[in-house]
Amino acid sequence: MKTETLNFDNAKGAGNAYAALPDETNDETKAVIVIQEYWGLNDHIKDIANRYADEGFIAIAPDLYRGKIAESSEEASKMMESLELEDGLDTIKNAITTAQSKYGIAKFGITGFCMGGTYALQAACKLEGLGAAAPFYGDVPDEFTLKGLKCPVMFISATKDKWINPEKVGELERIAKANILPIESFKYEADHAFFNDTRPEVYDPKAAKDAWTKVITFFNENLTIVAPKLNEINTDDIF
Repeated sequence: MKTETLNFDNAKGAGNAYAALPDETNDETKAVIVIQEYWGLNDHIKDIANRYADEGFIAIAPDLYRGKIAESSEEASKMMESLELEDGLDTIKNAITTAQSKYGIAKFGITGFCMGGTYALQAACKLEGLGAAAPFYGDVPDEFTLKGLKCPVMFISATKDKWINPEKVGELERIAKANILPIESFKYEADHAFFNDTRPEVYDPKAAKDAWTKVITFFNENLTIVAPKLNEINTDDIF
């Protein structure tokens, strides 16, 4: 595995992303965008990107806070609240565009945790270039936004979560059913941030392991490049 930094321009200034790559890549290598929690692009998020690289994915983690990392939950809350939705989505969009050009990737998966789950689901509804989304306990967009969903979604939540609570998850499921949206909901008997192994007070290793296995399978199934069958090729484009 190797890591590097991607640099790009955003509407509000310079942006960057952490990139983790497998030792060998080819035309069939899949890629995943990893969106930070409200703490920032810290070592935990970089570790998740590295884990994706170990699974054979190119992983891109955009820095939505432009280098800032929260030291307390109070500071993290203030940083999250000061981040405008469109600014965060712009950073994600430009990270996708830059990675597409650098690595030759057509479609990305996207995942995120807590605040990052919110942005992952918003991106799946508003941005191009995404083939699958797996948000972890992120906030639920309104019905109008969800109707714009552009790819399959695996939504992962925790039944003990007081923020993305069962009522919010139920509303997402209702909207998905009413509008025939490709959203599958997975619920764990755990607390918010159960995937974060740096927080022993909420980390649930059993739930985290099961969710990781499901998400890896989900991305492998939905990001596979399928070659067109011979009878689907337009011969006018050849001769």
